[in-house]
Amino acid sequence: MEPLNRICLVHYHEIGLKGRNRASFETRLVRNIKAMTAPFHVGEVKRISGRLLVVFKPEASLEEGIALEEALSQVPGVARVSCGYRCERELDQMNRLAVQALDDFGAFESFKVNARRSHTDFAIDSMQINQLVGAHLHEAFPDKAIRMKDPDATVHVEVVQGSAYVYARTIRGIGGLPVGSGGLVVSLLSSGIDSPVATWRMARRGAVCIGVHFSGRPQSDASSEYLVDDIAQVLSRTGCIARVYTAPIGDYQRQIAASAPPALRVILYRRLMLRVAQEIARREGAKALVTGESLGQVASQTLDNIASTDQAVDMPVLRPLIGTDKIDIIADAQRVGTFEISSQDAQDCCTLFMPRNPETHAKIAAVLKAEEGLPVDEWVGVIADDATVRDYPCPAYKHRRPSQTQE
Repeated sequence: MEPLNRICLVHYHEIGLKGRNRASFETRLVRNIKAMTAPFHVGEVKRISGRLLVVFKPEASLEEGIALEEALSQVPGVARVSCGYRCERELDQMNRLAVQALDDFGAFESFKVNARRSHTDFAIDSMQINQLVGAHLHEAFPDKAIRMKDPDATVHVEVVQGSAYVYARTIRGIGGLPVGSGGLVVSLLSSGIDSPVATWRMARRGAVCIGVHFSGRPQSDASSEYLVDDIAQVLSRTGCIARVYTAPIGDYQRQIAASAPPALRVILYRRLMLRVAQEIARREGAKALVTGESLGQVASQTLDNIASTDQAVDMPVLRPLIGTDKIDIIADAQRVGTFEISSQDAQDCCTLFMPRNPETHAKIAAVLKAEEGLPVDEWVGVIADDATVRDYPCPAYKHRRPSQTQE
C-alpha cells in the first residue's frame, strides 16, 4: 500500500474578496505560514485553486498534523483549516483515503460526502463522487448512518489542479487579513487584559504590531515587564507582534505627581506615554498608535479624557476595543491565550501616585496649563533613547534600526 500523503488545506474568506490585489495578500499569507510551520515536518506551502496547500513530509504523524491544524487556525487571514490527504485523481485512492479521513475524525454516528470537481477533464462529476464514495464508506462503516442534514462528520473530496484532496477534520480559523498587509503600528502594551487583545485585533487586520510597555521602574518593581514578555511570546507564535520597547517612566511620573494637580495626574501620564510612543513610531516608520481603551471602562477613558490625551500627538490613535464589552474582551484574551498571564498581579505604572479622585471630564485648557512647567519634550527623547528592545518572530517585520536586544 502506498504511504499516506498528509496535507492541510488552508481556506480564507476575506482575502478572496480582494480582486486584483488578491495575489499579494495570498503571497503574504504563504510567507507567514511558511515561517510558522518551520518547526513541523512540512515539505511545501503553495497556492492552489482559491486556498493554500500545506504538504507534510512522509515522516509526519497524524498527531503532528492535528497540532499544525490547531496552530494554523490561529494565524491571521486563515478562515478554516482542514487536515487530510492528497492522492491521484483515481476513485480507488479517493475511497481508501475517505475511510482513513473518517478514522482520523474520531467518534461519529452519522456522515455524508461533500464532493467538488473544479475541472471537467475529470470524467466523474461531483454528484457521482458523492454517491460512489458514500457507498464505499457505507460498506466500511455499516453501523453508521448516512445523514444529508447536520451529520456528525462530513467527508470532503475535492478534485482540483490534477490532484484529489480528501479530509473530514476541519476547524475554524480566526479570519481577518495576513499580518504584513495592513502597515506598521505601535501599540501601548501593558500587562493587563485589554491592550494585548487590542494588539491582537490589529494584527488580525493585517497590521505589523510593535509594542511599547511603560514600566513604573524604579518606583515599582519589574514584574509587569516579565508578564509583558510572556504576553509577547504568546502573540509571537502566530506573528502577531514583532518587537517590544520597554520604557521605565516611574521617575517622570513622580515629577508629574509633585507638580501637577492631583486630579490631572493620570491624564498627564497618558499624554507622556502617547508622546513617547509617537516618537518610537516615527523612528520605526509606523503610521498609527494603538491603545486598549474601551469607552467608559475606567476614569481615564471618557470622551473628554480621550480628547485631552489625543491632543498631545498628531499621529492617529486607533482604539479597536473602544465599543467592546469587558466580557467580550476577556473572551478574546482567553482565545488568544493571554488571559491567564494578564490575570496575574503586577506593579504597573498606571497605578503609581494615583489620586483619590481622578478627573473624568478633563478640559484641554486646564491640562495644557498643568503641563506648562514640565520639560515634556526633553523627556520624550530621553525615554525613547533609553528604552530597551526585545524582538520576536514576525516574518512580516523589517527592522528599521539596530535593536538594543534585552538579555
